[in-house]
Amino acid sequence: MADSLPTAAEDRRLAYRHRPGRGPTIIFLPGYRSDMEGNKATALDSWAAAEGRAMLRFDYAGCGSSGGDFESQTLNGWRGDVLSMIDEVVEGPVVLVGSSMGGWLMLLTALARPERVIGLVGIAAAPDFTSWGFTEAQKLTLLRDGRLVEPNPHDSEPSITTRIFWESGEALRLMHAPIDVDCPVRLLHGEKDGDVPWTWSLEILRRVRSADVQMILAKDGDHRLSRDSDLALLTATVKALMEQM
Repeated sequence: MADSLPTAAEDRRLAYRHRPGRGPTIIFLPGYRSDMEGNKATALDSWAAAEGRAMLRFDYAGCGSSGGDFESQTLNGWRGDVLSMIDEVVEGPVVLVGSSMGGWLMLLTALARPERVIGLVGIAAAPDFTSWGFTEAQKLTLLRDGRLVEPNPHDSEPSITTRIFWESGEALRLMHAPIDVDCPVRLLHGEKDGDVPWTWSLEILRRVRSADVQMILAKDGDHRLSRDSDLALLTATVKALMEQM
């Protein structure tokens, strides 16, 4: 059973799984509507357990086993959830591994806690997707109706985006200026990603201030990067980054 972290609102208790071990602590940040039981999170956790590494997985408010109504959440609120995990659950330096939207949150968190975050690994990182990930017609629907419902190619349930989430994302856009992150950054992306163009990771590489930024492109990889070969690449990338610290 997962532990839980109380928040200001009792119905937003955050579910998490924390295993102490050798530091720095790896924190996995899921993508939009994903949770800590996804393939990438659990594969990385299994590797960390075998290596005796400290690892934290958790669910954002309104997702997975955490409390809260999904349609009431915002990107800023989820950034607050990440900060709560760093401030209240783990100690010492952390390495953030962010998938898709989690890649946006890892950058925002690194900016907010530069003294704690000492490494980043992005998996099809998608900063600013509220800007480039929606057509003008979709944005008009969000503004008019307050929510957008679309088929989800990765799930039987539809994908729902709310106006409050979209507006929160627009207020936290990063890619219009240099990103003042100085820690090592690794970016994994699939060339066949149909959701987040692989060139977006290249743009992140160019905008992050750190000189230690590397991008790895998986030729046949899609957005999820959940094949056995993708998971092996992820764990190898995290292992190599941890060993240089």
